[in-house]
Amino acid sequence: MLVDSSVWIDYLRGTETRQTNCLHAALGREPIAVGDLILTEVLQGMTTDRDFAQVLRLLGSLDVVTMGGHDVAVQAARNFRALRALGISVRKTIDCVIATRCILDGLTLLHCDRDFEPFVAHLGLRSVF
Repeated sequence: MLVDSSVWIDYLRGTETRQTNCLHAALGREPIAVGDLILTEVLQGMTTDRDFAQVLRLLGSLDVVTMGGHDVAVQAARNFRALRALGISVRKTIDCVIATRCILDGLTLLHCDRDFEPFVAHLGLRSVF
């Protein structure tokens, strides 16, 4: 299971959602991965050096997946174009890359971001919820 920054941010803020409850239950019990770009997004939000170090320790202990690369970049562009042809606008390139990496590697994505829903509905992205 790959966990998106949308869930990590809520989890680290102590916000209780079904996604953060799922993450909490899975930590230490199931394999959890974090994407390198997701790691960047989460760490950018840390306001103190102490928080940065603690979150880096937590997320750095997980499997870190390289999100990009040539093949993912090309397929992400294809996925973007396929959704656009259906009249769906993908708002963030990074979400397109994350969804594409998950689709290509068969990873299930834990997220609370509506931008991934078209990838679930039309391109085979597996979502926890």
